[in-house]
Amino acid sequence: MKWLILGAVLAVLLLYPSLQTFVFALVAAALSKPLVVAFGLGLAAGARMRSAGRRTL
Repeated sequence: MKWLILGAVLAVLLLYPSLQTFVFALVAAALSKPLVVAFGLGLAAGARMRSAGRRTL
């Protein structure tokens, strides 16, 4: 499912080049905020660590 969504987004970006500039500007604006980047990394790390659960106690 994840690959279908990625393929659809890439197809739209190829069909409408003006959207590519908008998407890149949005990504650059999000990455320029350290809080957003730290929050995203924390979510990614938390999702990977959930598999351990309470076994570590």
